[in-house]
Amino acid sequence: MTPLLVVLGTGGTIAGRSASAADNVGYKAGEVPVSELLGDVPVPAGFSVEAEQVAQIDSKDMSDVVWRQLLAAVHRHLQRPEVHGLVITHGTDTLEETAYLLQRVLNPAKPVVLVSAMRPASAALRDGPQNLADGLQLAATDGARGVLAVCAGRVHAALHVRKTHNYLLDAFDSGDAGPVAVLEEGRLTCWQAWPSTPELWEPALLDRLLQEADWPRVEWVTNHGGQTGAIVRALLLQHQAGTEPRTLRGLVVAGTGNGTLHNELQAALVAGQAAGMTVRRSTRCANGRVIEGAQSPIPATPLPPAKARVELMLQLL
Repeated sequence: MTPLLVVLGTGGTIAGRSASAADNVGYKAGEVPVSELLGDVPVPAGFSVEAEQVAQIDSKDMSDVVWRQLLAAVHRHLQRPEVHGLVITHGTDTLEETAYLLQRVLNPAKPVVLVSAMRPASAALRDGPQNLADGLQLAATDGARGVLAVCAGRVHAALHVRKTHNYLLDAFDSGDAGPVAVLEEGRLTCWQAWPSTPELWEPALLDRLLQEADWPRVEWVTNHGGQTGAIVRALLLQHQAGTEPRTLRGLVVAGTGNGTLHNELQAALVAGQAAGMTVRRSTRCANGRVIEGAQSPIPATPLPPAKARVELMLQLL
């Protein structure tokens, strides 16, 4: 049986198209089918490739509906014995959230590799084909496992990857943890063990996510100079009035520094807790994690805000 690599398309800049090959910013994401993206991208020797279009969106518009479809597709293909690994073409904007969700829910024993691009498929000097080729090679690597993201030759683990630049081709970083590996001219150098998170894996969680029509609604606010807590109070009123189709269940706050909060914001968050909202405190800093020190009424999370929001959603489910 020829081992198979499955490529799932979700859209993003890697599938974007603009009117001019010189235009790297004025494009529309999610235009080119994943089968067309594969084009002349080399397939690792001894493997065959199968493509499936799961969604075709700009990843800034990622939704629970698309995440549910993607989870179902990834899980289905992971069960096939002939599938050696999966590659997911994805927009860069919410890639870190999707990666965390997949790792947290599935903890796959096979490689699931997210690939993206900072320039559209129509660009004269596009980066998508190389990233896709690297993703295929990584998915074909013996012994590789877990949810990974590869961009500009650097391989990141789902739990640590973050988008840290809005324009450069090497837009992702893993902070203090560092990348798992690097791909250079087809040669893979591993610096860390492949990601595995059995301590986070809850087998029943996937079924609940696939069956629930509405996932718990969790929002995210940020601390800053001049914070008044007005946004939190407005969300709290909405929560109490039940005016939204989906009741607000949780709130993540990106604090300054080591998760510090303006007094007025903290007071509003404490009121939210008293009204039944679950609140978690992260940091808006690009690197590092909140270290618990003096007692705070708002529990801390070691995750950055985007991933903390996903995690809280899963906990509330």
